[in-house]
Amino acid sequence: MLRFLGILLFIAPYGPAYGQQDTTTQRLEEVMIQENRIQLPFSKQNRSLVVLDRRQLEVSPAKSLNEALSFVPGVDVRQRGVAGVQADIGIRGGSFEQTLLLINGIKLSDPQTGHHLMNIPIPLLGIDRVEVLKGPASRIFGQNAFTGAINVITRLAEAPSLRLQSYGGSFGSSGISVAGALPIGNYRQQLSFSSDGSDGHWYNSDYKVRNVFYEGGAQVHPAHEIRGMLGYTDRSFGANGFYTSAFPDQWESIQTSLAAVSHTFKKEKFQLLSRVYWRQNEDEFRLKRKEPAFFQNNHTSTVAAIETHGSYNSKLGVTGVGLEVRQEAIVSSNLGEHSRDLVGVFAEQFISVGKKGEIRGGLYSNYYSEYGWKHFPGVEIGYQVTSALRLFSGAGYSFRIPTYTDLYYRGPTNVGNPNLMPEEAFSVELGAKWAKPNWRAELVLFNRASENLIEWTRGTSKEPWKPQNFTSVNFQGVESSFVYQMAIGNRQVSIKEFQLAYNYIHADLQQVVGLESRYALTALKHQLISGLLVGLGKKVEWNTKMRYVERISLAPYLVVDTRVDYNRLGQFGFFGEVSNLGDADYIEAGTVQMPGRWFRVGILLNLE
Repeated sequence: MLRFLGILLFIAPYGPAYGQQDTTTQRLEEVMIQENRIQLPFSKQNRSLVVLDRRQLEVSPAKSLNEALSFVPGVDVRQRGVAGVQADIGIRGGSFEQTLLLINGIKLSDPQTGHHLMNIPIPLLGIDRVEVLKGPASRIFGQNAFTGAINVITRLAEAPSLRLQSYGGSFGSSGISVAGALPIGNYRQQLSFSSDGSDGHWYNSDYKVRNVFYEGGAQVHPAHEIRGMLGYTDRSFGANGFYTSAFPDQWESIQTSLAAVSHTFKKEKFQLLSRVYWRQNEDEFRLKRKEPAFFQNNHTSTVAAIETHGSYNSKLGVTGVGLEVRQEAIVSSNLGEHSRDLVGVFAEQFISVGKKGEIRGGLYSNYYSEYGWKHFPGVEIGYQVTSALRLFSGAGYSFRIPTYTDLYYRGPTNVGNPNLMPEEAFSVELGAKWAKPNWRAELVLFNRASENLIEWTRGTSKEPWKPQNFTSVNFQGVESSFVYQMAIGNRQVSIKEFQLAYNYIHADLQQVVGLESRYALTALKHQLISGLLVGLGKKVEWNTKMRYVERISLAPYLVVDTRVDYNRLGQFGFFGEVSNLGDADYIEAGTVQMPGRWFRVGILLNLE
């Protein structure tokens, strides 16, 4: 296979360019990054940012957003099972509790546990693009954006459309995903649904995952737009090895609901965005699947929030301000009943310096009912050296408050610590971006000095895990990436995209004598990602992705996934995928043995 890919790379440049026009993508430099106040195009961003567009999501050998993110440099996806059942997402060596996930700027963090972060109700087919911001993001998005933030963006279509995918595969897996848009006059709306299931790839690993998402909106006045969205996800799964290896019959069922309404006012140089949203997560967990009386937890966590964000363009640049009020509550058979209130205030300024420089700085001030006021300033600086080369640097503070599981959990293998303090960090990065019409590259150096880092530890294997604050831990790293996008070659063979990235992270956290660490010493150390998207003839696309992962104290592994699409841009097509092509033996999280080589085939329907 490697020899064949080498032949393709050798012969491709000698033929004329050819390929179907793909209307699912747009020039990355022109994409407006969807932050809540000051919004700038990708080309003006002075920090490390990765955007996955709709085409990249469609051709990716991924069955869920979790798996699509595993091919993003600097992002550590640690799955428990497949097809979006559950995954922990870390950025730049951070834990799964230190990443913030958003849908169209709305926070999805769960006060119970970060394990529920990826319980998103949107099928992969309904996502327009994903923006991955690496580095401290508290100044931009608020609490818990400790090491970065992932913003899932949807789009209301202007014309009617219907898209469908259905598949079947190994381990009794099957699924269907449907996304449709039906504008009525000035009102635009879309509805997406997906259902996935499997008998499981090893003992007690079966799952059922269902998602439904609706979004609608209208331009009710030239200056006023109203949008609303509703989402629901239901997932039940055998949880063998998810949280402990002592009980292989663990089982969990989770239902997450989301509702939001937003209003945008735009007039000349002023813009005001206001929104209210609500999220509820219901979680039933059993240590023995068929014996709930042995040990069972029922948790219901609720988040309600209201936000308003404004920006104003003047001779001084762009000024942004914002206010959020948020309440988090939980009712739990294990954790008890708790609630906490938050008030956050944002202020930032973007200034152009001459024709080539920019400075963007700001402050996020936060009040938590449990911890009082905290202040988190940050700044980014950029300089356009040439039309292709941009230098950038940034620094900022971030924080993360303990979850209710960190504080209050009681179980046979895990015990919370109510005396935990919030995590805090100061991060600095220095980078360079090169961008040409068909390729882009990036090199970034970063350092994160963390205080009160929360880590689960235990003295012996007979003792339960218990979280504690570490005084100070430093993370340093280097990130490098190269992406080439262009249809080169002849009518038979074309290279549409080539990706290569390497990342290295060093953490000075050492194993404390007499204590075993649960998460920190499994953080990402080396990561190598490559990908090749090949066009064969007029209608065939072949995408192969490789990722090599080595963590601080775990054995490395190499996973290769591949996907072939036939007539993806037409009304009716087919696809086939092979995951873990090399049949690697590996574990990403907990003690969950990930599947060996497995297959799936499916059909595509596009009516646009």
